[in-house]
Amino acid sequence: MGKIDRIAEPWGTRTPYGPGQEWPSRVDAFLEEGAAVERWVPSASILHSNGDALDIAVAGGRIVGVRGRADDRVNRGRLGPKDLYGWQAGRSSDRLARPLVRDGDRLVESDWDTAMDRIVRRSKELLDERGPGSIGFYTSGQLFAEEYYTLSVVAHAGVGTNHLDGNTRLCTATAAAALKESFGTDGQPGTYADIDHADVIALFGHNMAETQSVSWARILDRLAGPEPPALVCVDPRPTPVARAATVHLAPLPGTNVALMNGLLHQIIENGHIDREYIDRHVVGFDELAERVKDYPPERAAEICDVPAADIRRAAEVLGTARRLLSTVLQGFYQSHQATAAAVQVNNLHLIRGMLGRPGCGLLQMNGQPTAQNTRECGADGDLPGFRNWANDEHIADLARIWNVEPDALPHYGPPTHAMQILRYAEQGSLGMLWISGTNPAVSLPELARVRSILAQERLFVVVQDIFRTETAELADVVLPAATWGEKTGIFTNADRTVHLSEKAVEPPGEARADLDIFLDYAARMDFRDKDGAPLVKWHDPESAFEAWKECSHGRLCDYSGLSYARLRGPSGVQWPCNDEHPDGTERLYADGGFWSAPDVCESYGRDLVTGTPVEPGEYRALNPGGKAIVKAAAYLPPHEAPDADHPYALITGRTLYHFHTRTKTGRAPQLDAAAPEVWVEVAAADAAARGLAEGDLAEVTTPRGTVHAKVRVTGIREGVLFLPFHYGYWDRAPDGGHDRAANELTLTDWDAASKQPIYKTAAARIALAERGTGPSAAPTTTASAPLAAAGAPTSGGTAALADEQPGGTR
Repeated sequence: MGKIDRIAEPWGTRTPYGPGQEWPSRVDAFLEEGAAVERWVPSASILHSNGDALDIAVAGGRIVGVRGRADDRVNRGRLGPKDLYGWQAGRSSDRLARPLVRDGDRLVESDWDTAMDRIVRRSKELLDERGPGSIGFYTSGQLFAEEYYTLSVVAHAGVGTNHLDGNTRLCTATAAAALKESFGTDGQPGTYADIDHADVIALFGHNMAETQSVSWARILDRLAGPEPPALVCVDPRPTPVARAATVHLAPLPGTNVALMNGLLHQIIENGHIDREYIDRHVVGFDELAERVKDYPPERAAEICDVPAADIRRAAEVLGTARRLLSTVLQGFYQSHQATAAAVQVNNLHLIRGMLGRPGCGLLQMNGQPTAQNTRECGADGDLPGFRNWANDEHIADLARIWNVEPDALPHYGPPTHAMQILRYAEQGSLGMLWISGTNPAVSLPELARVRSILAQERLFVVVQDIFRTETAELADVVLPAATWGEKTGIFTNADRTVHLSEKAVEPPGEARADLDIFLDYAARMDFRDKDGAPLVKWHDPESAFEAWKECSHGRLCDYSGLSYARLRGPSGVQWPCNDEHPDGTERLYADGGFWSAPDVCESYGRDLVTGTPVEPGEYRALNPGGKAIVKAAAYLPPHEAPDADHPYALITGRTLYHFHTRTKTGRAPQLDAAAPEVWVEVAAADAAARGLAEGDLAEVTTPRGTVHAKVRVTGIREGVLFLPFHYGYWDRAPDGGHDRAANELTLTDWDAASKQPIYKTAAARIALAERGTGPSAAPTTTASAPLAAAGAPTSGGTAALADEQPGGTR
């Protein structure tokens, strides 16, 4: 070990280990050249959902690098490329440092009192004239739990609006929905440690190698060790996961339910089920068994356009696993029938009894570092503490904690999801939209529509961010926020591990922590509880965390056994952590006890086709004993399918080197250079049919618009095109950016149950726009690897040399 280019070698050096052994530690670090570190400040990764624990290096009041923490349960000291290099974005010279307010057709610098006075004045006008339903909030998956919880109190109990959601709606709403359908509540049953024990690991629509690169390094180390696990991969692209897989299934986009039904058909028919577990812990199995009879391998193969023999082989691997770990992500969540498909993965584990034991894990993964906190704290279209909006006792309990009357909390229906909030803004019933820590002008579908909505004169838009994003350009008021390393708070990763991130440096100029901004708004609005005291009773991160602990106490996501002092000790604690589980809880449902009883569950579920909520009485009749629920689903064709004019299925997604809309990673030199511009992936046969070659500039068109991107000829399945969605307009000329944003092409449609937008089933055509003069700049190290040699391999050179040291070195 030593210095290594972690752009060229994203997963680092192998440290092999066998089943049941502890993953060896390896400490990764990257420092600014010549940095003389004065102190190290504990934190965790902020550019993906893995939750890699790291320490921030500080010198001269500036962040100068990072290193992994060897004793952390999540990463054992390892860091991914975005961890190693992404911190540099916070030092960018174009950080927002003062509030901006709109003056005619431009934004001008202002001061905090002027900016907040405008927001408060408009808020009060709308509340007086049109009521709380005229105000909406749209937040992030990158703030801290203390900030989400405060925003939840402000929105639900202060303003009194039901219109509060997060951009977690775009990435992990289906994870939450699928868990609620099967287990009655959100919360990941499994743990990353299941990688250490599993003999089969199945990844459903989850390119872990690029989205959670440190966990993929953990799998690579298992594969390099004795008794490696078998891998099953479901993905239409030749991802690093697919290339390592024992069985790779590449279905047509939009057919995941048919594929899952085909796999379940084989597993049930071959008797690979745990009948005793089903009888004791599950309801709904008979309906599932009857439903999947309609999907023998030949029929599933015909729908999905994959070989029936591959379906049989995958089912045999899954059905005979002794310890099965499954993970699910955007390939299922952002596709047609999203919740129905993800639920079938839950069904796989329930009928096989693969829960609660080492190696028997299920992770409906998250996409952002604090997506779990957004959901837990009630800032994403749910209520805090996984409470049920349709359960009057849950509403009364929340009102007790906040000291308000139950009727003051809007619960006439489920909290409004992001796509519906946007529709209300389009129709004019929403007069104010406060956007914090996200960039919908690049990340939402059908961007021409999104821009037209946000630009309406009648809609008052507040943007709270660290850069002047594409969305900020459309705002009436822009508030400069502090980022990771410039504030304190906790965040929880995808396997329920809680980390404390400490403030390391001051934010630039007048920028403020998101918590301080929300507290300031609450004070200026003079929100009060039913006794006339201030509604929000905390004043800093630690007191906000103590308030959140009280709200979570007694619920599945119980933080009551945690404290800032505890989180400054041994690194990484998994909730629930309370008197019963003082050291945290590695796996949920080990005893077959679920949080699905009618009186405690977070949700009674929804119809997977229409999205209609299940009535409380219907749920009680179905599941009086609080068992896990096996929920069947029939395959339905996508709403938009390829046709003669648009013969290809377009999917969008991510690359290893960027996060969301590149507002941070595009400003980190090593990451930007690794993937500097948009590309389109095309199968060799499809490229030949359209007269396209590597590096040509192609025109990709759907019924909603056109994007220009350089061709990368890859092993992607025929009939499918792929565009990375990261590329917006901030680093392009004002009139030259719209032609590279993938979401110009995606459609306004969402899953009925989870309300997650559909980004992976659009119909498209592709044509030559201009002959290329060289290969695409797409990465060669990842799923975008070219079929044939295409220029120099992706590397970072000396600027990307990071340090790797054996475990124990700090």
